[in-house]
Amino acid sequence: MSTFKAPKGTYDLIPPDSATYLAVREAIAAPLRDSGYGYIETPGFESVELFARGVGESTDIVTKEMYAFETKGGDKLALRPEGTASVLRAALEANLHKLGNLPVKLWYSGSYYRYERPQKGRYRHFSQVGAEAIGAEDPALDAELIILADQAYRSLGLRDFRILLNSLGDKECRPVYRAALQDFLRGLDLDEETLRRADINPLRVLDDKRDDVQKQLVGAPLLRDYLCDACKAYHEEVRELITAAGVSFEDDAKLVRGLDYYTRTTFEFVHDGLGSQSAVGGGGRYDGLSEMIGGPALPSVGWALGVDRTVLALEAEGVALDLPASTSVFAVPLGEEARRVLFGVVTELRRNGVAADFSYGAKGLKGAMKNANRSGARYTVVAGERDLAEGVVQLKDMESGEQVAVGVNEIVAELESRLS
Repeated sequence: MSTFKAPKGTYDLIPPDSATYLAVREAIAAPLRDSGYGYIETPGFESVELFARGVGESTDIVTKEMYAFETKGGDKLALRPEGTASVLRAALEANLHKLGNLPVKLWYSGSYYRYERPQKGRYRHFSQVGAEAIGAEDPALDAELIILADQAYRSLGLRDFRILLNSLGDKECRPVYRAALQDFLRGLDLDEETLRRADINPLRVLDDKRDDVQKQLVGAPLLRDYLCDACKAYHEEVRELITAAGVSFEDDAKLVRGLDYYTRTTFEFVHDGLGSQSAVGGGGRYDGLSEMIGGPALPSVGWALGVDRTVLALEAEGVALDLPASTSVFAVPLGEEARRVLFGVVTELRRNGVAADFSYGAKGLKGAMKNANRSGARYTVVAGERDLAEGVVQLKDMESGEQVAVGVNEIVAELESRLS
């Protein structure tokens, strides 16, 4: 037993469970790759200021949950708590928005870090797959991203998730609503910190999960009653395009999301089988974020889906992914000569694209066959001295149990034809 353990609130991904996570990442990425999104990878840490400006000074993420530190050189850095600010920073730095084709469509996959109270489905290190479409203001783009996330979840076999949709307005109509909401909040019995939050970003108070706060919020002014005509028309088109694509959603007038940079379209994917941590992913439009971090005006939209939460959602629905066995052929040599010959067979199979493994260490037949069983291989190739003297190996079908002798020189071709 090692004296070291994974840090509190983190987890190790190990086989066989890790195969499910890989399959989930792949399923989320596949529709994006087919829709013009290119892969981007950014550093695990960035300047603290990028997140303070981009995510928002008043958000819990920045005030309480960021892993911030100072380097030996005096730089103030933070482990990335989310993906959008980093991706936008990278796109601006590389001038991707000047290369002609807008929107710039990017997808990413990686680990993110937040200092939170760990609980099931909420970790201090978690993994997400995300997508950003940068530099175009078009309801079809908002709709595209929602439809692609829906497609990804359905391809995994998930059914019991819901899509919540709202509009947060823009710089024309949001300030009017903001003032009305602040007036309403000042009349409530709220603690000092919540009142301070109401001053900086009152929409965040709507997101407060405490019962005593939610009770007081009944009758709060709703953003949808304050939307300007342009925002109303934009939102209506997003709704029409999603509906026409056969994707169902629910209007949720209180949905704000926990990041300050959202404008207009905002959405969340929730799964009722997950208890309190019901959000599996979400996103929205962030038209002002580029300017906040020192770039030109680049209206953009994006989302991030939690890989951990998606795996929990699959478990909640009892969906077992159909994962192919990682090994198709397992070789069991008995004796030195057989080791040399079968290792050559395994090497050739691998070069020809067949997943093959080998019984390492000097195990007897019984122990080696146990390993072959555990590997999930469809076929086992066994050879001893007597077989090789006759120029054959024994090929065993692990499903039917039948065994046949095959010539040493024919075994690779035989396995390839059986497996194709």
